[in-house]
Amino acid sequence: MTSLQGGSSITNDNNKHCDRFPFLSLLRKNYQHQPVFLQAVEEMAINLEPLFSDPTHGEFYQRAFLVMAEPERTISFRVPWEDDNGNMKYNRGWRVEFNSALSHATHAAHAHTHSRSALGPYKGGLRFHPTVDEGILKFLGFEQIFKNALTGLPLGGGKGGSDINPRAMSENEIRRFCQSFMTELHRHIGPSTDVPAGDIGVGGREIGYMYGQYKRLTNRHGEGVLTGKSMLFGGSHIRPEATGYGLVYISQIAIERKLGISLEGARCAVSGSGNVAQYAAQKLMQLGAKVITMSDSNGVLIFEDGMKEEDWKEIIHAKQVLRARLSSIEDDVTGRYVANETPWSVDVEYDFAYPCATQNEVTKAGAERLVKNGAKGLFEGANLPTDAEGQQVLRDNADSCPLYIPGKASNAGGVGVSGLEMSQNAVRLQWKPEEVDGKLKEMMAGIYSQMELSGDTLEKGANRAGFMKVAQTMKELGWVS
Repeated sequence: MTSLQGGSSITNDNNKHCDRFPFLSLLRKNYQHQPVFLQAVEEMAINLEPLFSDPTHGEFYQRAFLVMAEPERTISFRVPWEDDNGNMKYNRGWRVEFNSALSHATHAAHAHTHSRSALGPYKGGLRFHPTVDEGILKFLGFEQIFKNALTGLPLGGGKGGSDINPRAMSENEIRRFCQSFMTELHRHIGPSTDVPAGDIGVGGREIGYMYGQYKRLTNRHGEGVLTGKSMLFGGSHIRPEATGYGLVYISQIAIERKLGISLEGARCAVSGSGNVAQYAAQKLMQLGAKVITMSDSNGVLIFEDGMKEEDWKEIIHAKQVLRARLSSIEDDVTGRYVANETPWSVDVEYDFAYPCATQNEVTKAGAERLVKNGAKGLFEGANLPTDAEGQQVLRDNADSCPLYIPGKASNAGGVGVSGLEMSQNAVRLQWKPEEVDGKLKEMMAGIYSQMELSGDTLEKGANRAGFMKVAQTMKELGWVS
């Protein structure tokens, strides 16, 4: 199975780029203990190389990039909580606030709804997982800067979380932990300061517990201080589905424009079985595609003839209600279960890949396998799910596998609809599902247009468009010169 943290291949690849980007040498030295963060920085730098070598503006772009790579602040704190046996436990919590340059921009997409300019906060999810540390959150927050920029939302980059293991905790322990976590976090967030959302290990249940504690502590109600909330207290239609739906919408545009075909009948491999994977699979099936795989950290379900709607419902029940592993429903679905494998480690033929599990899940070997088996595109639903060597395989095989959209563009639908949830909270309104879905489609189409205009490949276009918007804003604010 692929490690969440990555390994030596990340370090080796970073070393290969030392001579290529000497201006990053001090950053590498300072954060050599944070390999996944450095991987995200190097991946971005590769796509920005022509800007860095520009004879007129290259040095400015290098300086701007270095400023972006440093968080504006990192908040760390202890989270005490009591287990079901009455024992006190302690975990670490963090919130990393990366870049607030675009927090002061006008959100043009909302201009028809609000005539005034919007001042936005930092924005990004909370992750509860044993692998969480400051380096992982810095990688996620760094990616979030450019993702938020591509959406056009007036939001800075942020990420947070804790190193707990929710799978080993009871419902009551989760509740007590969330309340303790928010007891500290609440003093650092607010609708105009920082608005967290969910991520791995943080779903609607956890958001509810944290929002309830925020209300008790502050006596402030109706504020959009968290997104991904229940519809009962300020949530938005389509928010749970947004990341997965947006992923499929942008892939649909790319497939139709670049390949001249539709998703109908296409064989699609999806990894993961969490929120993003669930709704990506649902939307793919609604568009007539065949979902060939879904997975979790213990193994993969393979549906040779495509997942059926009843299969999808079984997976949803297992993950959202029972919180069970896919292995437990093998006899209840039409697919076969293969333990200790991923969609990228088994020989299955598919047309398009949708990695939606976690970072670095698609390795060099996995990328080579999907190219060999005839895949025409990879669209990232997770954050940085393709490791550095896997990315290079995709670049080297662009003739046979021409479509590669990085997660900062393809999974931006989640933060996009979070922004719409904040707008609804601000005016005490709740939009209809079709209105939110329409705005999501429009947003993903806008991101695709930026990619096409900003680079000779979709990958380069995504990275350059986000970077240029942030760099220009920082210059006008006097933050870099």
